[in-house]
Amino acid sequence: MELMSALQFLRLHEIPGDWVDAVWELEFTERKPLDDPVGEELRACEDKALRALYSCLQAHAAELRQSLSSDTSSQSIWAILGENGVSVKTLVAVLSSFVLAAKAKGANVQQRVNGLYAASLYLLLLGIPGSIANRVFHEVLLDTCSDLTSHCWPQESGKKRKKDVLKSSQTEGKRSKPQRKDTTEMEIDEEAEEDEDIHFSGRDLMRIRDAIALLVQSLLRLLQVFSLKDRPQSASHCTQIFTKLLYFEPVLGKPTFEAPQDLTELKSVPEMAFYGLKLLCSPKHGDQKESLRMVFHRLLYVILMMAQNHGRKPSPLVPNQAIITTRDQAIQFVCHLVEELKELALPFLQILLQHICVQMVEKSDFRSHGAQAVGLLTSSMANEDYAQFIKWLFTFSRHSKMVHRLFSVDVVMVLLEQPERSPEECRDNELAGFLPHRFLIQDLLFARRMDASPTVQGHALSCLAQCLELPSLNITRAVHNLFSATGTQTVLEGEPAEGTLSFQNNQKTYRTLPFRTVEISSANSSGCDAKENLALLHHRIKSSKVNVRKAALQALLGLLKHGVIPMNWENLEVLFERTRDPAVSVKKKALQCVGELLAAKPECSGVQKAWLYGVVPAVVDSENSVQEKALEALEQVLLNEVKPYSASCHLDTSQKLTWDLLELLCHECQNLSRYFSRAFTIWSKQNKFTPTFIGHLISHTEAAHAAGAWLLLSKVVASCSKLPCSKILDAWDAMLKSKHVNVTTCCHIISVMGDIAAHLNEDTKDRIVADLMSWLKTFSLSLEMISASVQTLFQLGSSEDIKQTQAFMNQHCGELVSVSEAYLASIILRENGTQNLNEELMIKHFHTLGVASLHCPAMISKKTMLLVESVLTGHSDQLADYQEELPPSLPLSQFKANPLPASVKAHGVITLGKLCLQHEELAQKYLPVFARELEVGAEVAVRNNIVVIMCDLCIRYTNNVDHYIPNISACLRDDVAIIREQTLIMLTNLLQEEFVKWKGSLFFRFMVALVDPVPAIASLCEYCLLHLLLKKNPEMFSQHFIECIFHFNSYSKHKSYNKFSQTEREKVRFSLKGAQHREKRFQIYRFLLEHFTDAQRFNITNRINQTILACFADEELPLDADGAEILSETFNILSLKEMKLQAISAPAGGAGGEEPEEENMATMTKAVMQAAQKKVVSQVQRRAFIENTVPLIITLKSLLEQKRSSVLRELMGYLQVTMQDYRSEVKEFFSGDEQLAAEVEFALKTADEERKMQEQMDTCSLTGNTQTPQATGSVQGSPNKLRPLLPHNFATPQPPRPNPVLNQKALTDRRRVHTLRSEEQRQSKSVALDGSIIRKGAANDRAFSTPKGFNINLTFNEGLSAIFSDPGTSVDVENSNLNSKLNEQQAPGPRQWNVQSPLRQKKKSRR
Repeated sequence: MELMSALQFLRLHEIPGDWVDAVWELEFTERKPLDDPVGEELRACEDKALRALYSCLQAHAAELRQSLSSDTSSQSIWAILGENGVSVKTLVAVLSSFVLAAKAKGANVQQRVNGLYAASLYLLLLGIPGSIANRVFHEVLLDTCSDLTSHCWPQESGKKRKKDVLKSSQTEGKRSKPQRKDTTEMEIDEEAEEDEDIHFSGRDLMRIRDAIALLVQSLLRLLQVFSLKDRPQSASHCTQIFTKLLYFEPVLGKPTFEAPQDLTELKSVPEMAFYGLKLLCSPKHGDQKESLRMVFHRLLYVILMMAQNHGRKPSPLVPNQAIITTRDQAIQFVCHLVEELKELALPFLQILLQHICVQMVEKSDFRSHGAQAVGLLTSSMANEDYAQFIKWLFTFSRHSKMVHRLFSVDVVMVLLEQPERSPEECRDNELAGFLPHRFLIQDLLFARRMDASPTVQGHALSCLAQCLELPSLNITRAVHNLFSATGTQTVLEGEPAEGTLSFQNNQKTYRTLPFRTVEISSANSSGCDAKENLALLHHRIKSSKVNVRKAALQALLGLLKHGVIPMNWENLEVLFERTRDPAVSVKKKALQCVGELLAAKPECSGVQKAWLYGVVPAVVDSENSVQEKALEALEQVLLNEVKPYSASCHLDTSQKLTWDLLELLCHECQNLSRYFSRAFTIWSKQNKFTPTFIGHLISHTEAAHAAGAWLLLSKVVASCSKLPCSKILDAWDAMLKSKHVNVTTCCHIISVMGDIAAHLNEDTKDRIVADLMSWLKTFSLSLEMISASVQTLFQLGSSEDIKQTQAFMNQHCGELVSVSEAYLASIILRENGTQNLNEELMIKHFHTLGVASLHCPAMISKKTMLLVESVLTGHSDQLADYQEELPPSLPLSQFKANPLPASVKAHGVITLGKLCLQHEELAQKYLPVFARELEVGAEVAVRNNIVVIMCDLCIRYTNNVDHYIPNISACLRDDVAIIREQTLIMLTNLLQEEFVKWKGSLFFRFMVALVDPVPAIASLCEYCLLHLLLKKNPEMFSQHFIECIFHFNSYSKHKSYNKFSQTEREKVRFSLKGAQHREKRFQIYRFLLEHFTDAQRFNITNRINQTILACFADEELPLDADGAEILSETFNILSLKEMKLQAISAPAGGAGGEEPEEENMATMTKAVMQAAQKKVVSQVQRRAFIENTVPLIITLKSLLEQKRSSVLRELMGYLQVTMQDYRSEVKEFFSGDEQLAAEVEFALKTADEERKMQEQMDTCSLTGNTQTPQATGSVQGSPNKLRPLLPHNFATPQPPRPNPVLNQKALTDRRRVHTLRSEEQRQSKSVALDGSIIRKGAANDRAFSTPKGFNINLTFNEGLSAIFSDPGTSVDVENSNLNSKLNEQQAPGPRQWNVQSPLRQKKKSRR
């Protein structure tokens, strides 16, 4: 009676039978409102009555189960209901009304709570024995009640969508296709909008949460007693519900997955959901294998942190803490199931791991979490299963999709952090070779260094560096083996990148990857020689991709830090050179690397030098952030470690490093002085140097490392107001008395004396001046000390009165000039003065004269000038031929044979240049002499110094020197490399500052420097042109391009081009005429065209038509031998691929190999814009070709046929290349010349047939085995000898094999066709075609080999996915991208040639 009283509030006896029948007829899919007063009462009832009914039913159900277990009699609920005339059918209908009301849009809190309790009541009834017999079960109602958890809980704001999108898509009852959404998604969005209008208080949410928890408990109780074995759809639906509930709320503490004694022990909804998934994997609910497959497939997307969208492509979730926690719990649950079910679950764990790899999102944070998941799941696997997965991962790492190869590297890094497994513990000898970490590093990780994708290359190299930081000794040893001497076969950079697996998906609609084994077969891999590995790493550091260069720098740093490769200068130079990389991020990375290396190896002198060469020049970098980073490093290492010196205290490591670096700057790295001074200029403005710091420095002047202290003092004293001058003067006196002070240190001390001059009294100044003068007059000082002493002399004599300062300098410097003049006169003016010549002393006199003359130009007499001029009075025999060209101011009689040594002449020329800087008349007089010396001079040092002098004079006397720029630029073809390099640098500086213009032959001489026989000079020229000069004049290349054609072929018959004056000697030296220089000319043409804009390419094509082709067509230029060469070269230039517009020739979707993982609106918009741009540009180019080029081509062809010229071959080659894009319009283009149209069509057809024949030859060619011989000492059955991976008793449909030749680029230069083909044939001999010979039935147990040795196949159970297909449905074989077509793989037989001339066809048609 208690049960009946609990049922009274439902008024079951008063429910109309017609309404009940209607509800059942609707299959519980629609809500049938009950409008009579009974319906009103039901809608107004509270959840308290429903809870009471639930408690009563639960008690009766428990009593009934207890009686059945104890064999005692107890009246069933169904009997009680029948005795009281209660219809079960009516009860179910009433409960369904509550459920459907809760599911309706805009349901309030009470309706939702009532619906949840009603659903719990239905599930409770369903679990009572006899429910089937009493027809309580209905599959739709069961699914609706189960799904009520997601409908009643308020939707998250993240699922809401904008209302205007919905309105715009429903205009006039029609939906536009781009905005169409499926029904389920629209329902979710509409519910979200309704939820937005309903306010839920905290108490309301708690009521709904408790009701949901009760519903989930009811579902669990049902699954404990009610079998879903014959109801797979309901089982799948329950799996989906439980998976969604994993995100419902956080779990307090560590979740438990063990079966509870009582369901009330499960406090959180996610714990209940995990238990429900575990129940579904029990034998009660069907085949455990299928249940595990279903559960693991749902958990796959939890682990991937993705949301399934009902048949659409899963979308990534925002990886917040809640999502990550749920993912971690799902991984723990999978490990729990594997531990309990063991062998039964292991195959599905393999599948789960494979699908995690295959379906990973292409985002770094997702990849990181995914790799961690793989690591956690594999940690619970036995050795054989783990090795099987590594074997699969090995071939997966060669997949055609970039994101897959990238993720395989992430997985390897996680697996390397786990304890290494011993091969001896593996019973399968073949799999044992996959267990050591050495295999992961050498065969998976390091193999990606040759990847086709720069992203994967960079990531692999970064991870290689991280490997060395891991604590495992075996990992370090494995990396050492890669760079130690071995006898394995090398892999050359020019060979194709390591094999990638091909998997093509041609369907536009997304189809979920079936949850089956992802089976991959692979060809053998080969090792690499240690030297080749290191060379390749150096090559990667110079890659065109920024991320690759940065990663390679990190890898090189790791190898150097851990002693894997020698700390030689070659490796260090590669590292610090990147501090001058064009990319700012690479510069910063290089600075960071040299800093880390210095911190790891502070006592290595090579590392110290590398750090200085990397950091110090960066203080003048054009990028402020790089400057700041370099200054910060210098300050930290050099300034902050200057502490007070005490002989009793020992220097620590950092202090010793500071003084070692300063010692290097004083001696071996003196060439960095200017950059170092720039740093102090910046620091002085920031007031970095305090009197305390100066005092610390002075204390070190008495130490063994005093040279470094004086270096710093020479940089900082000028910016300090308070100085302890007494200590500095004591050091000065000590230096004068000492005979063993280093020259560099002396220069620094002298410089300090000049900087503190303002702080000294007059007596002290006079004493120092006297010391300096007596020292200088001895001429025993080095050249550096002479320059420093004269500069200090100037600082000591400086005052506010300029005249007084000049008088001081005239007095002292004039005295030095007089002494030097007297000595030089005694040598030069005597007949035998050069006998027993003291070469070193004479050089010092010349140097002193030059330095002093800059401070007292008025004291230079004519005699002094003549004495200095005498250094160039040689070469009388050579200059006799140029007598008529000498200016009248320089009679030939002045030039006499001169016995002075070359070193003396070199210093004399420098002194003469300094005199010229002070006297314009002298400069005008000697500029012709300098120019002539550049042509006929034999001494390298003299010519080098003259280049420097003339460029300096160009700054001072620009108009006077401008006439001699051709003489200077002629040195770009000097026989000595150092002069060519010096000239290139000096001219670039003048062009940057606009002291020199691009006039005459200057531009073309720079172009010749591009093909300099010394690669370093050619590279320097390219840098100067691209990064320094082209930025100032972007039109520079296009303006000179056409004239390059005439100039480099020495063609001067055109009325406008190549008309600037050159001597015959210059023409010969800079000529690139002839077949022997063809490659150099085209190297220049390609360089220029590569840096054209599309507008410049389009315009240059029209200008070539007007200025070259039109001139030959109109016979303005004769078609003689020289003209034929020009015309032939023009057609070859027009055929270059660099001449094609990038907007047309650039492939859509970015660079090859960088496949986007998912299409988003930005990429689609970009693709649409590119397509539209390509179409417009193509139409403009087509019109220009028809109007401007075609008439000239027709005229030229007729003219060439009349002349029987060989240029016809180049003309047809140009047409063949150009008409590839207009194959169907040949007759329309050449409607004015039917014969030419026929010949073009014939040429295109012939080229196609030759290409097809080459493809067939490549496809049919069978090669020998290219396996690398297994190194001695390797593990037996190691992965060096891999067999194709076979499925677990499953059939294997094979994917179609792509044609490797379809992606080959069209050749643009016909002369290179046969060479390239022969090279391709030679390369093809190293590629094993495993699928070339196919036995009958072979498709069922192995895959065809891709051109690079790999392919991927998906393994299905009986060839069909059971996840998204209903039983009995089949997959369309023709449309499935997972099936192979065997007839496409069979090699066609030899073709029969049927080639006829179009002229012969034309004659036949006339007959």
